[in-house]
Amino acid sequence: MNAKKTLGILGGMGPMATVQFYKNVVAHTLADRDADHINIIITSRADIPDRTDYILGQSSESPLPKMIADAKTLADAGAEIIAIPCNTARYFHAELEASVSVPVLDIVRETAEHVMLRGFKRAAILGTVGTIKIGAYKRALEGFGVEGVEPDDSTQSLITSVIYDYVKAGRPGGERIFDEAARRMFERGCDCLILGCTELPLAANEDVRFVDSLEVLAYRSIVLCGGTPTRFETEFLSAYEKKNR
Repeated sequence: MNAKKTLGILGGMGPMATVQFYKNVVAHTLADRDADHINIIITSRADIPDRTDYILGQSSESPLPKMIADAKTLADAGAEIIAIPCNTARYFHAELEASVSVPVLDIVRETAEHVMLRGFKRAAILGTVGTIKIGAYKRALEGFGVEGVEPDDSTQSLITSVIYDYVKAGRPGGERIFDEAARRMFERGCDCLILGCTELPLAANEDVRFVDSLEVLAYRSIVLCGGTPTRFETEFLSAYEKKNR
């Protein structure tokens, strides 16, 4: 059996998403004892400038320098693969990967591939305005033969409120607003919803038509680091079984 690789989590964007991602990795790793888990190193610099504000030109302070510093910290500490539980940070993926000598997982590509493997054809893309603006999900989905559908302005305002006014602010009640946004996207003919912001799983109810980017990233991190994934939904695992045939 090959030695496990150490996972580095470049977190802090936001802190609760980082916590949830770490919990996902631990909860979904088959283990009878501590040593069966993969080794994990976490940074959670909460003062990384807001990614969406920078992408939209509402701030001139780039988050990239602090993200690169944290990526290097993780690699220097022994991380062999880096995962970033933030979809909007995908905007900086090329620069981040070039800054270190270890792979940086692409949460958008991994999620888009999972959507294709599940057999979905018309996927709603839910995320921050920054994530929607960079168009990474639409391009990645198209590369896998899936149509990506972005929210209209009214629905996007609901998603933005769930992310910033509720989850990031630590306030309860975002579930009702999320449900309304989800209903609208299904009414537009979408057959699945991508939870393309790592805060959204904290406000979403369970639904087999939801594709949780945080859960996809956890699965891929476990597998690539040599762990054994467990306790994922049947529909989720069957997608990867199809890929590995």
